[in-house]
Amino acid sequence: MRIDMIPVGKNPPDSLNVIIEVPVGGEPVKYEFDKASGALFVDRILHTPMRYPANYGFVPHTLSPDGDPLDALVIARSPFVPGSVVRARPIAVLNLEDEHGGDEKLVCVPDDSTFPYYQDVGEKSDLPEIVLQQIEHFFTHYKDLEAEKWVRVGAWGDADEAKRIILEAIERAKDAKGA
Repeated sequence: MRIDMIPVGKNPPDSLNVIIEVPVGGEPVKYEFDKASGALFVDRILHTPMRYPANYGFVPHTLSPDGDPLDALVIARSPFVPGSVVRARPIAVLNLEDEHGGDEKLVCVPDDSTFPYYQDVGEKSDLPEIVLQQIEHFFTHYKDLEAEKWVRVGAWGDADEAKRIILEAIERAKDAKGA
């Protein structure tokens, strides 16, 4: 896959492309795309036997403060195949800190043109509370059994905060390419 050929989205920050690495309910295996080759590598097998609470991937042409593209969860009733590109809308962000520093997780739903089931979801408060609890629980505990790894779950941000983070990450990626 030529990741560099996939745009950040149709209308960022309102509509994004998310490249899926791990499907919802997937085995406790963390996959990551190698940005240079486009190959999907096994990053690690989670020591804590937990399944991903949402489809998990990243937004191309963004750069987080940790040096990776922005992480994104896509809430959906179905698992998406790793390597698929999903048009999605950001509705929230979960702020985390881990052994490498700040680590935001965008929470998105499929764009209305992809699947209108989520057309009335504009904020995290539009989701069932259990969905948010599952996401928070997953990220609180998924590194529990890995030596020298840790995570602290911080505050949730709304759709506007998620969009601000996206715009900053797009600019950071542009600046890094120009450097």
